[in-house]
Amino acid sequence: MFIGIDHGTTAMRFSSGDAEFKISREEARGFSAGDLARLAPLDEIEGVAVCYSMGDGISAITGIGNVQNRGVISREGAGKHIGGGTRVYDEIKESGLPAVVIPGLHRGSPTDPRFKAYSHQTSPEKIGILYEVVHDLGNDVVVCDASSNTVTLLVTNGRITGAFDACIFAPGTRHGALDVDAIRRIDRGESTANDAFLHAGVNYTVPPDLRTETMAMFAAMECASMLLLNPGANVALAGTMAPAIAPRVEGLLSRNVTVYDEWCAARGLARIARDVFSGATDILGLAVER
Repeated sequence: MFIGIDHGTTAMRFSSGDAEFKISREEARGFSAGDLARLAPLDEIEGVAVCYSMGDGISAITGIGNVQNRGVISREGAGKHIGGGTRVYDEIKESGLPAVVIPGLHRGSPTDPRFKAYSHQTSPEKIGILYEVVHDLGNDVVVCDASSNTVTLLVTNGRITGAFDACIFAPGTRHGALDVDAIRRIDRGESTANDAFLHAGVNYTVPPDLRTETMAMFAAMECASMLLLNPGANVALAGTMAPAIAPRVEGLLSRNVTVYDEWCAARGLARIARDVFSGATDILGLAVER
């Protein structure tokens, strides 16, 4: 049995591919490795794939015992710090279960160097989404994960080309890029940059009747941008907002879009764990260093 653990914005999701459960990030502060028995007896777990925060301290899928500082450069930066993800990571590490840590995409990653105009491209759980979608739709895909954040990624010929992170382009429901007004508030000392990021999503910036339509438009724009690099790629949407925005995204792109649910990342991470602990040395162009 193999387990994938998705460190999401609002919840931690756990999947074996066949069974799953989730807990809020606040509830995760009380997590213990024994909780994985909800998926399988601990002595039947052959491997775990775990994510933590931005994953910018590693560029390969790495054995948890060889990872320093939980695989991040710093806990400071864009995002909400609660402590649940830290607890889950540390419990998995201390449990002795075979585990690998999934990297995010950043300037040290083997992506198209043009994407490295930005220091960070995506956090680790999106790699799980990609792996699940590639398994279903083939080696050329654009995947947009739209929920609290919106992040879009491209795979070409089975290798990750690059991604737009949440603080660069399309807004999510909660978080988004910093516009001129946000920059001015920061300069006046009225807000930190991180707080501005946490309140730049459509829930804070547009009226309720425009929120879904706005997310759909920007998600389609990100997908269209990626399709410039791979026009024949299949397009998929994931995340809690995917079902709501899918019809409008299909209309704007004039192509079919496959919709995945909130479990896509955890299932894909379980699939990565299975393949890594079965001997894979490469996942979507990311090296495996166990």
